[in-house]
Amino acid sequence: MQVDTLILGAGAAGLMAAAHTGGRVLVVDHARAPGEKIRISGGGRCNFTNMHTSAANFISRNPHFCKSALKRYTQWDFLDLVAQHGIAWHEKTLGQLFCDGSAKEIVAMLLAEMKTAGADLWLQTKVAQVAPMATGFAVTVEREGRQIVVQAANLVVATGGKSIPKMGATGLAYDLARQFGHALTETRPALVPLTFQPDRFAPLAGVALPVHAGCHDTRFAEAMLFTHRGLSGPAILQISSYWAEGDRISVNLMPDADPYEVLRAQRQASGRRQLGTVLAQMLPSRLADHLTADWGLTGNLADQSDAKLKALAGKLTGWELLPTGSEGYRTAEVTLGGVDTDGLSSQSMMSKTVPGLYFIGEAVDVTGWLGGYNFQWAWSSGVAAGRDIAARG
Repeated sequence: MQVDTLILGAGAAGLMAAAHTGGRVLVVDHARAPGEKIRISGGGRCNFTNMHTSAANFISRNPHFCKSALKRYTQWDFLDLVAQHGIAWHEKTLGQLFCDGSAKEIVAMLLAEMKTAGADLWLQTKVAQVAPMATGFAVTVEREGRQIVVQAANLVVATGGKSIPKMGATGLAYDLARQFGHALTETRPALVPLTFQPDRFAPLAGVALPVHAGCHDTRFAEAMLFTHRGLSGPAILQISSYWAEGDRISVNLMPDADPYEVLRAQRQASGRRQLGTVLAQMLPSRLADHLTADWGLTGNLADQSDAKLKALAGKLTGWELLPTGSEGYRTAEVTLGGVDTDGLSSQSMMSKTVPGLYFIGEAVDVTGWLGGYNFQWAWSSGVAAGRDIAARG
């Protein structure tokens, strides 16, 4: 079978590329349904982009690489597409945009766009082998119990990263990158809960509060959630992308107040009250009890000098924690790292050394923050590749 373009992966990036490529296009995926990560995202409502998207919201060894694609297909362009298909949406916090109804509407929209462009879709199709030809690629796929060789002038790799393996995530993109001589940056789970020594925070499971979470020079102001295994919530998921094994994280438990001034005022008004009792007024009670025991807080407020109150305030605003690890790819929303951007054109996403070979979406060393940024990268990088193929004819 011969096509102009073969796209590996029917996720966000692959479907978007198929809608913009033109010519004879075939999309293949081993899943039973297209866009599975879209379907489950955002609690089933798909956080499909972010109003504040810019290059500053992405992590890459080359922080400038994503700029071209993001500028040429913006969040506003995607919103126009959503409007054309009559999909109702709403904004949550920090510019995050969600469907009013179901994430399935986004999948249906992409499939409709792909169909309009004339692209075909083969599901439950496994890639067995990829080989270069003089003018393109020969890809052997397994479909309905038989092997089919698909010859294509262009090959677009949109198979994602390693996150959420139960949905079929594999390292195929990385294997193909190596096969064709492309370097990889180190990959690891990102946007993932962090784990601690067994049962350290188990008694606090379910407690949540607004915090500032930091690692190195990066901080995020969002909610933190205690779990049976450690810490989660948006603030921790965000900071996990900057954390590496052996790093400490810092948590400000009172980002909206000056705990030293609060403690001094309480000392003057109710000096006989126990430290733990006062702390329970400042924080969730279970967390206050835990910290009272963990930090060995004893005595009443009247007995605490200014120096002791400042030391306690310092702990509350800079709680230093050493995670033992993360929950891994099993629960990670994305994979950090991937195909090194040095080997790709930032305008087209095409390989600089292998004409007709493209890498898009999560497979590339471009990782967005939590909040719709990774979907926007999928849309933008997919459009960049699709339009380049169409222009090349």
